[in-house]
Amino acid sequence: MLQHLTNPWRGHGLPAAGLAPLADAGEVTALLSGCPAHAPTPLRDMPALAAVSGVTRVSVKDERQRMGLGSFKALGAAHAIAREAAACAGADLCHALMGRVYVTASAGNHGLSVAAGARLFGARAVIYLSATVPDPFADRLRAKGAEVIRAGADYEASMKAAADAAEAQGWTLLSDSSWPGYTELPLRVMEGYLQLAAEVAMQIDTVPSHILLQAGVGGLAAAVAAHARLVWGDGPQIIIVEPEAAPALMEGIRAGQVVETSGPASCMGRLDCKAASMIALTGLARDADVFVTISEADARRAAELLAEHGLPTTPSGAAGLAALVAGLDLPADAHVLAILSEGPEDG
Repeated sequence: MLQHLTNPWRGHGLPAAGLAPLADAGEVTALLSGCPAHAPTPLRDMPALAAVSGVTRVSVKDERQRMGLGSFKALGAAHAIAREAAACAGADLCHALMGRVYVTASAGNHGLSVAAGARLFGARAVIYLSATVPDPFADRLRAKGAEVIRAGADYEASMKAAADAAEAQGWTLLSDSSWPGYTELPLRVMEGYLQLAAEVAMQIDTVPSHILLQAGVGGLAAAVAAHARLVWGDGPQIIIVEPEAAPALMEGIRAGQVVETSGPASCMGRLDCKAASMIALTGLARDADVFVTISEADARRAAELLAEHGLPTTPSGAAGLAALVAGLDLPADAHVLAILSEGPEDG
C-alpha cells in the first residue's frame, strides 16, 4: 500500500527556506546548442499504460538515450563542468580544464556524466563506488576515462570517501546533492535537468493534470517541478515518488528540514539515498503537492510492465510510473506526465 503525505508547505516553502532550484532553462539550452551530442529525447503517449491505470492519458518522457549516456543524468554534471570550461576565457575548450580533477560518489548515472564531462574538457574524473554498485557499471565508467575507487558499504559511505579525497587532494567535489556550505555546483547540476523539463513543455500538447517525479536526493524532481510551476503555474498536481527504503524527502517535509533516514538497500539503486539535497528539499517544499513511497515489488512490477510495452528500464527508471500502476488514486480524466529516467542496466 502506498504511503502518502500531503505537503503542508506547498506554495510558501519551509520556514527557514534557503537556496531554491533555478527554474528558467534558457542558459542550459543555449549552452547545449553547441553540443553535437545533444538532441531532444522523445515524449511518448502510452495509451496501453493509461488503460491499465484507469486514467485518460499517460505521457512519458523517455530519457533512455539521452546524449548516448543512457539517462537524464547526462544533462547534470556534464553541464556543470561545461559551464566551468566556458568560463575559461580564450581557452581551447577541449583543454580548458587541464589539471582539474573532479571527484564524486555515484550509485549509477551521475558518475557517467562526471566522467564524460571531465574527458570532454580535458579534466580527470575520479568516481567512488560503494560495494553495492555492480561491476559492469564500474567498467562503463573506466571506458569513459574515469578512475574508479571502491569505498564503503553504501552510497553515503562512498560519498564521504569522495568528500574526504577532495579535501585531501585539492580536487573538485561534484556531487548531485547539496548541504550547508556546498551549493554552487549542485545548483548547476540541477540546472542541467531543466532542459528535460523545457523539452516536455514544448512537446506536450495539453497541460498535464498530474506529474509523477521519482526522487533520490531530489535534484531531478525539484528542477522539473520548478520549471513546471514557471510554465504551467498551479495547474498540475506534482507528486514525488520515493522508495519505502529511502523516504528522505517525505521525512524532510515532515520535519521541515533535511533529516537522515535509514532503511534496507533498495532495488531502486539510483533512488536509494537516505538524506535529501538541501536545495531540492527547499524547492519541493514550495512546489510539490504530495509525497508517496512505493515498495520494492511496486517498482519491479512497473519495470516489467514497461518492458512488456517496449520500454525496458530499471526499477529506478520506472519508479514514477510505479506509483500509478500500484494504485495511486487519480481521477479517471487525469492526464499523467511521468519520466522514464534511464535505460536497462544491460542496455
